[in-house]
Amino acid sequence: MTSVVTSVKDAGRRAALVAADQLGHRTAARRVLPSMLIVGAQRAGTTTLFKALSQHESFLGPTLRKGVHYFDLHFDEPLDWYRAHFPTKAAAESLQHRTGSAVVVGESSPYYLWHPLVADRIARALPGIRVVALLRDPVERAYSAHAHELARGYETEPFERALDLEVERLAGEEERIRTGEIDRSLVHQHLAYVQRGEYIDQLERMAGAVGRDHMLVLDSADFWAQPEHNWPTVTSFLGLSEKKVALEQHNARSRAPMSADVRTRLEEHFAPFDERLARWWGRTPSWRR
Repeated sequence: MTSVVTSVKDAGRRAALVAADQLGHRTAARRVLPSMLIVGAQRAGTTTLFKALSQHESFLGPTLRKGVHYFDLHFDEPLDWYRAHFPTKAAAESLQHRTGSAVVVGESSPYYLWHPLVADRIARALPGIRVVALLRDPVERAYSAHAHELARGYETEPFERALDLEVERLAGEEERIRTGEIDRSLVHQHLAYVQRGEYIDQLERMAGAVGRDHMLVLDSADFWAQPEHNWPTVTSFLGLSEKKVALEQHNARSRAPMSADVRTRLEEHFAPFDERLARWWGRTPSWRR
């Protein structure tokens, strides 16, 4: 019975998304583009942060979804395709009049940070955009991402075997994306457990495109250890009032502990990347203290 109810709900949601998209495309010229983006990292708390922002009276997200994935998966579409997913200018103006505060419009697509072409695409299409990145212990992130991709059916191998296969699987994929040989790569998007945790290169690329002063980088563990204390950092960066919202973590997956040998192997791999990250960030990541 539960599966039937779930199927009906899923079908209803899909129908609502189709209807919303059709309306959005017809009225794209009257809609707003985002002023902020949550760009990643995957499995680092992006959903939780987006849900928190969505409770704020002056925040507007895309229609019926968290992320649009325009700059990574749909960049062959015109900018009006992207604009069609966001609220109308009239809705934003009405909200601003009602609250007396500037309205922030945003989305969360965690592949944006890892995709090699997204940073420049964002900078060209959305000058002045504010970007938020969340970082998680890359060892734990890799393990969590593997569980996530197993559940979604993109991964079939156990964790240690997937780590062994990663270099071979990803060989040449980024270059093929960069050269335009392919529009997207499921391997690059879903099976990069280690390389996706080498944060510093991704952050430098994003900062070089949008400007370091337009980026807020959060340590996910530190943030969720004291969410009420850290929430004003987010609202101040985005120009929102410090309105309190419910700060509860979402999308957590439980699984058996990682083996000590694999953990040590990954910690040693990430050490030089984390050292560079600390110098760039001006702080020691929580997982290295």
